[in-house]
Amino acid sequence: MNLVHRKLCSSALWAKAVAAEMPGNVAGFDLGESVLEIGPGFGATTRALVGLVPGLTAIEIDEASADLLKQEFDGRVRIVQGDGAAMPFEDGEFSSVVCFTMLHHVPTTALQDAIFTEAFRVLRPGGILRAMDSLESFPFRLLHLGDTMNALDPVSVWPRLTGAGFTDIKVGHVPKRSIEFSARKPA
Repeated sequence: MNLVHRKLCSSALWAKAVAAEMPGNVAGFDLGESVLEIGPGFGATTRALVGLVPGLTAIEIDEASADLLKQEFDGRVRIVQGDGAAMPFEDGEFSSVVCFTMLHHVPTTALQDAIFTEAFRVLRPGGILRAMDSLESFPFRLLHLGDTMNALDPVSVWPRLTGAGFTDIKVGHVPKRSIEFSARKPA
C-alpha cells in the first residue's frame, strides 16, 4: 500500500465508518459461532466484527500487521499470520468466512480464485461466505497509485464462486462504487 492508502486505512475516521457500516453488512446472515475473517489489514473490520460474533479468527498475510493485531486482540480474536490462498486450517473448521475491502489487494484473479477455493474448503457444510469490496473508479485508481489493485468484475463473480463449489450465490453492486456477495457451501 502507498503511504496515503496506509494512512487512510489505519485512521480513526476509517475505523469509525467501518464500525458504523458493519452491523448492516452482516445483517440477515447467520454467521454461526466460528467466523473466519480473511485479510483484516489494520484491523478496522476486526474491531467492528469482534462484538458481533461469538468466535472470530482472522488470517493476515502481512507479518507486521498480524503481529500488531495479535497485540491488540490478545485473547479476544485468534490472529493467524498466513495466506488466504493457502490457509493453515482444517477442512470444515468455520461456520462462515468473511472478507471486507481486501480482495482488490490480491494481485491476480487466480489468487482471488484460490481464496474462494480455500474459503469453500474451510467452511462447514451449509456455511456462508460474505464479502464486500470496492470497484474500480477514477478516484479509487488514484488512491491505489503504486499499490496492487485488482478490482473484481461483478459479472465474473458468480461463475468464479460456482467454480469453487459454492451455491445460493447472490451478487449485488453499485457501478464504479462497490460489490457485495454471499454464497453457501452445500449442506
